[in-house]
Amino acid sequence: MAQYTKHPVTAPPRAPERESTGHLLLRGFVILSLLVTFAHSAVYNLLGIVGAAITLAVFTLATLAIGIPMLARRQPQPFRWRRLPWSAVAYTTFALLSIAWSQWRGASVLTWLLLAAVTVNGLFIAHVLSWPEIVRALSSAFKWILGLSLALELWVSLVIHGPLLPNFTSVPDGDIDPQWYWVRDNLLDGGRIQGIVGNANLLGIISLFALIAFGVLFAARARWRTTLALWMLLAAYFLLRTASATAFACTAAAAVVLLVALLMRRARTPGARTRIYVIAIGGTVVVGSALWLLREPLLALVGRSADLTGRSDKIWTKVLERAAEHPVFGNGFSSPWVPTDPAFDGWIVDHGLTVFHAHNMWLDALLQLGVVGLILLAAAYLGLLWRAWFFAVDRPRWDLDAERRYSPLTLLPTLFTVVLLVQGLSESTPIMLWGWMLLILLTFKLKSVPLVGVGEREQISERGAPPRRIP
Repeated sequence: MAQYTKHPVTAPPRAPERESTGHLLLRGFVILSLLVTFAHSAVYNLLGIVGAAITLAVFTLATLAIGIPMLARRQPQPFRWRRLPWSAVAYTTFALLSIAWSQWRGASVLTWLLLAAVTVNGLFIAHVLSWPEIVRALSSAFKWILGLSLALELWVSLVIHGPLLPNFTSVPDGDIDPQWYWVRDNLLDGGRIQGIVGNANLLGIISLFALIAFGVLFAARARWRTTLALWMLLAAYFLLRTASATAFACTAAAAVVLLVALLMRRARTPGARTRIYVIAIGGTVVVGSALWLLREPLLALVGRSADLTGRSDKIWTKVLERAAEHPVFGNGFSSPWVPTDPAFDGWIVDHGLTVFHAHNMWLDALLQLGVVGLILLAAAYLGLLWRAWFFAVDRPRWDLDAERRYSPLTLLPTLFTVVLLVQGLSESTPIMLWGWMLLILLTFKLKSVPLVGVGEREQISERGAPPRRIP
């Protein structure tokens, strides 16, 4: 009978380590949480406001039920309290304090609970998953959103043969504003599609996030690359079919930042990096000025007016007027605005619907939390952008080896952050729901583990010992 020699030249073969069932279930729960958070409007359109609130409460309680025992057992390792995203935590705390002087106290309490819930979820995900696991979880959540969006659009076009209202309400006779529809039945007629999220602009941004997540996994030579390529094609198709000017602008900004980051990785000397910075910053100023001067014809190409479809006239002017009433500490936190609150009901109306945010995260923060809140928000996002940028362009190093290869996954935080910042110029999503969760998640993870492939569970010690490299 064949047997190994007593003096083998290599170790006997063995099966690779497998993840525990508990950790696989944990990853599944995180994917489901991300799906519910990114597709929150789908949950609202399916279950109504009460069902959506119950769903969020259940997932938050489940997160606490899982996370608190893990903290008590110091698993996967001690929680890094010193690495918390302190600027974002300060913004959240100041939002809570604003209830004391809020002009819409009920809305402040309700929406702060929402902010606290997504903050907890962001911290939880960053603590329990490694960088590769976070990227894969985001990728899986985006696949579900894109796949369900395609299925819903096909069902509406091929089975219902007409638009679909939220909660599957029967479409009334006569004309109805298209803004009321969940799905407009535009898949086969060339119009803008909305997917399960019920909003073309939101679907466009999620499609862009999906492209980034799929792209970095593809570049990292993840398994099933052919399948990833097909998902990238679907995400690109949705991005084009949403015809979202905001999503197109975010795509252009992300492409420029990606190009500059790749050039920075190839630069071998500090002088070469300085030249890239000068060219990139100068080119951005020139192109930005040109885009501003040519904004009217450019916006006309995508069917938008020069005032960004009423944002500057209908919304921003009124927001600035109300913000001026309490400029230092603001009028009170409310992200999003609660349409049923008397302070917002009928204040700004668009297409027969009460607007629920300022369509600019900076103006929204100024309205709610004044100059103080604006400074805290700027500190939070600038801190994230700073860490994410050097996370992407600096070679991974923790010892004398200065020739380690870059990981494509390190590009994801920078690209996500740029998308959020550009989107924040015309939307307020980056300061609520999944936008805020991404800010918390990425900032906390960057501060805790500034190395891809070296997650919380792979740290040798919490005192800064050199981390193991994952094969």
